[in-house]
Amino acid sequence: MAKTLISTHDIAVLGASATLDITSGIDDTYSVYEFHYYNMHPATNQVDWMFQVNAHDGSSQLTGFDETITSSFYYTQGGESQTGNTSYYATMDLAQSTGYCPLNYEVGSDADQSTSGILTLYDPSGTTFIKHFLSESNFAQSDDMAAAAYVGGYINTTNAITQISFKFDSGNIDAGVIKMFGVS
Repeated sequence: MAKTLISTHDIAVLGASATLDITSGIDDTYSVYEFHYYNMHPATNQVDWMFQVNAHDGSSQLTGFDETITSSFYYTQGGESQTGNTSYYATMDLAQSTGYCPLNYEVGSDADQSTSGILTLYDPSGTTFIKHFLSESNFAQSDDMAAAAYVGGYINTTNAITQISFKFDSGNIDAGVIKMFGVS
């Protein structure tokens, strides 16, 4: 698989904001898109990193980041002192929700805490089937736990996905970079 860098979105250049929206570059050029996020640091402590998409129904209007998502969320964690090592099938699953989909859980805002990972979106421009996604991320939780989260699911629309939005569930994105790749 070859990856082609389509765009880079750096909070240091863009400035801190509540959301990071990618509103161009998702089209029928590639059947798979990857969003690599690096050291996304929240301004607020103990927040979840999330995403939502926008589908284009063929009209000139986009309806907003409110597509229907069903997902399954699993994570594992280990403490800095090697205590509290556990795995969880979390209750952060979505069932036909139009809210933002969590990609991890309770990221800390200490200077050494952030989240990094990859969100893969399959065939976003297809208009026959629903859209599947997978995510894997590593992060430092607010209680000094190292954690990894695994999320999979689908976006319940056959309309083409043309935009994606990332945010923490509270406060601003303080730092970090997101790179969008097309996979061929």
